[in-house]
Amino acid sequence: MPAKDSYLKAVLTLIAVLLGILALRPAMDSIVVKAQSDYSHLYIEPGTTMLRKPDGSRQVKGKVVIDLRSGEAWGFPTLSGAPYPVDPTTSQPPVSQAMYLGQFDFSSMKRAR
Repeated sequence: MPAKDSYLKAVLTLIAVLLGILALRPAMDSIVVKAQSDYSHLYIEPGTTMLRKPDGSRQVKGKVVIDLRSGEAWGFPTLSGAPYPVDPTTSQPPVSQAMYLGQFDFSSMKRAR
């Protein structure tokens, strides 16, 4: 009986060691995961709004996108209240071209003390 007991303890110890190695392996081989794309510096305003070019030459419904690095505001016409470009006159999906709207001066945001 003592031989069976020693064998059982050795097998259980081996199983515990191998399970420990499996559990600790992700901590040793950390894989860098990037959940965001290269466009993570962009903020896309929810919903649609009326976009107006600064020179007044165009006014259309669309989405506003803010570049958080530069403060530039861009509009992407959707031609409707839909959150994506829609053109009912063609069967091809439309591509919305960016329209420069202006810029936010983020450096001017200072707290008064």
